Amino acid sequence: MPQSEFSFDIVSKPERSSSARAGTINTPHGTIQTPAFIPVGTKATVKSVMPESMQELGSQALLANAYHLYLQPGADIVDAAGGLGKFMKGAGFKKVLAMETDTVQSDDVIAENKTRLAHVDDDGVTFKSHLDGTMHRFTPEFSMQVQHQLGADIIFAFDELTTLMNTRDYQVMSLERTRLWAIRCIAEHKNLTTSRANKPYQALFGVIQGAQYEDLRRKAASDLGAMDFDGYGIGGALDKHELGTIVSWVTEELPLTRPRHLLGIGEPEDLFVGVEAGIDTFDCVSASRVARNAAVYNNYGRFNITNAKYRKSFEPLVKDCECYTCTHYTQAYLHHLVHAKELLASTLLTIHNEHFIVGLVAKMRQTLIDGNFQEFKTEFLGQYQRPGLSKG
Repeated sequence: MPQSEFSFDIVSKPERSSSARAGTINTPHGTIQTPAFIPVGTKATVKSVMPESMQELGSQALLANAYHLYLQPGADIVDAAGGLGKFMKGAGFKKVLAMETDTVQSDDVIAENKTRLAHVDDDGVTFKSHLDGTMHRFTPEFSMQVQHQLGADIIFAFDELTTLMNTRDYQVMSLERTRLWAIRCIAEHKNLTTSRANKPYQALFGVIQGAQYEDLRRKAASDLGAMDFDGYGIGGALDKHELGTIVSWVTEELPLTRPRHLLGIGEPEDLFVGVEAGIDTFDCVSASRVARNAAVYNNYGRFNITNAKYRKSFEPLVKDCECYTCTHYTQAYLHHLVHAKELLASTLLTIHNEHFIVGLVAKMRQTLIDGNFQEFKTEFLGQYQRPGLSKG
């Protein structure tokens, strides 16, 4: 399939003093209307929720993790099934983004009392499986081979994830390592695209690192922005208090005509910051993870359904929410499920939380098109409280 079948179109007029934009990412399996929140299904599933439910709640794509799927069930199995989309649900929900492992940890920081699972060198990463202790080796070329077998519409270049604890000298060294890996990824990606010409085209995104340093972030964005990538992911160590500033450094250097994905960001106020800085798509595990701990998103923040006041409340989980959970079940029932440790609690609460976050970013898109994004942001954040618990 020709590369032209992946494209990105900007459909909104830019607002003054903002890089926010609405767009459309076109893939071989359909479009993604941006800005968009992409729920995380690490092992080809959003925990406790059926793929059909994710589609029904408004999710346009899912993000899976290549490292986990390589270990289990194996990229060859997914390839034989026809790629991630078909592996997950036959001919159904097909738009899946595959993200390369973010367990490639920098070599000079080891958590106290933790066993090192990975060793990074200039050629790649040697790591021990967290499943059975077997040793494995990833290089940029092997990463591309695995991700081509997984068959996602969008894949990410192999990169090293550093932390804020790493020294600046290490960040500089790591950034150069990631730059050289990016060149190798592009070369292998082109070879595989040619040799697997019978498969749908897979877009390759480069990953921008650089931690909290402006010069390193801008250099990484400039270096990778000049390469033949279809889009870009912004990752690595990010100080949440400086999120907008750091992301703006990157987006100011990247090509305007290619999509940008912000890795691992999913709290409402951070999503507004990212959109304003020019981000098109996001992913994060937070919505499903907090749901499994009985935390529920609403327009005022989050509340915990285990609170005693919900025991006899026969109101919807969240008033005026149109998700499956809120239109079918009461606070009292969800309160009961959680306290009874029933698996259904995680399913229903995850459906609501994912619906809330996906829907919030969809509203951002519509207000960008309508020209009233700033008003929507001011109204929403004026009543939203972070971090704690809010009115239910």
